[in-house]
Amino acid sequence: MKLRILCISMMLALPSTRADVSYVGDALPIYDESQLIQLFDKNTQLKQVKEDDCQLLQDIEARAIRVESPAYQFLYGDMLAWGVCVTQDVELGIYYIRLAAQQGLPAALEQLGRYYSKGTLVQKDTHRAIPYLREAASLGNTRARLELAELLVADFGSPLDYEDAYRWLYHTITADKRTYKKIAMLRKELENKMPGNIVARAKRRDTYW
Repeated sequence: MKLRILCISMMLALPSTRADVSYVGDALPIYDESQLIQLFDKNTQLKQVKEDDCQLLQDIEARAIRVESPAYQFLYGDMLAWGVCVTQDVELGIYYIRLAAQQGLPAALEQLGRYYSKGTLVQKDTHRAIPYLREAASLGNTRARLELAELLVADFGSPLDYEDAYRWLYHTITADKRTYKKIAMLRKELENKMPGNIVARAKRRDTYW
């Protein structure tokens, strides 16, 4: 895998007639950060890359490998993991998704947690999934908050996580009716596992501004 990364880096460093590769200096962004986050939230990033006919591949590679942008590391890793616009390389794909997670990208943390929880591409390891989901949930990722609560309700993880999981659900804002109902259901199930005073404490906020 390291050899593959080295080869890609060398190719990106070579002169080319294509403007997006030969460009010197900061890579010209294809999508800005907010656009990428919206794609990640809807899990439509691979669909978007396909709709762009894979024309942005080399720019995505450059921003993932040379610029080390966590959003592009995640996007590029996802493309590699599923063979979208590139030859599928699951190991290298997970490597780049991990790099993005290490930089604190919520979407990457959530995806790794979900993959370990369900055994997607990696060996199923529910206990390994929880730290990823917990971190993503603390950063405001709604999907991770739901997935973490589902694991806790199913008696995975530690009861010490109940309060935080409940607090995050309680303060989650969503216009999606299906998500709203799911949050209410998971809150009720967590309440059944928690003392009343802990539930009351979880509902409190440090500020109302």
